[in-house]
Amino acid sequence: MGGVEPNPGSAGAAEPALTVAAVARRLGIAPATLRTWDRRYGLGPSDHASGRHRRYDGDDVARLEQMQRALLRGASPAEAARYALTAQPDDLPAPPEPVARVLRLPGASVPAGYARGFARAVLAMDSAAAQRLLGEAIAVGGVPHAWDDVVRPVLAAVTHRWAHTPDAAIETEHLLYECVLAALIRATPLVTEPCNPRPVLLAGAPGEQHTLPLYGLVATLAARGVGTRMLGPALPVDALVAAIRRLAPAVVVVWAQMPARVEARIRHRRTRLFLGGPGWRGRTPDLALADGMESAASEIVGVVR
Repeated sequence: MGGVEPNPGSAGAAEPALTVAAVARRLGIAPATLRTWDRRYGLGPSDHASGRHRRYDGDDVARLEQMQRALLRGASPAEAARYALTAQPDDLPAPPEPVARVLRLPGASVPAGYARGFARAVLAMDSAAAQRLLGEAIAVGGVPHAWDDVVRPVLAAVTHRWAHTPDAAIETEHLLYECVLAALIRATPLVTEPCNPRPVLLAGAPGEQHTLPLYGLVATLAARGVGTRMLGPALPVDALVAAIRRLAPAVVVVWAQMPARVEARIRHRRTRLFLGGPGWRGRTPDLALADGMESAASEIVGVVR
């Protein structure tokens, strides 16, 4: 009933068995995909009696979940299936760490498979998988390396696709932004006793909506015990000037992805101004993030300490 029945092969028939349709709903994939995985890789019901409908027990479903996680990390179907079939039942709840194709890029601290899996999840508009993968990448390499090795290349690819493909879905870019923002906020520790008596103030230039790098900087600085004040995107100049007067920050970071101009009013003799992003007309930005999130954070830390 409802796609579940007691498994006759289990002791006391305590463990329910699931139909193909029920497992497909649980994994969020098509029943035809399950049948393909069974036919090609042997990832089918382990206790299939002739003449009966196919039923999956708990271990069968766990292996399928492992295959799905490995695919999201960038493994090929054959590699993911090989891992799922060879893993011991006690190991199944934990996702596979490297998988054969999860290789490290030169100089990267987060396996390259995370970027591939993250990109696939974003293009599929699977926000839960995207946030899970990005959270794991942050746990593996920290915010700076997760930004440099996962977020930045996927952001660049999605932005390029949107700019050069007439029918590219802008909703994909919006979902990407929201997933990254949520992951960065979760990864930002609360700094109750900052090492800097005067805070770091961060804001988007007037009209600037793309401020994800600032949230990455906030998380990276917080991990070093640096206190910040994030004022978000598209801050009017008058509001930024008022905040500088009220807070007397040691550093002000203003981010511009789109074309912007420097307002003389935001300069203050006791405050170091960093212009971030490629949008500043007629000058090279102080924080382009071309050398990495860690390098940008180190420049700011060098001022406040």
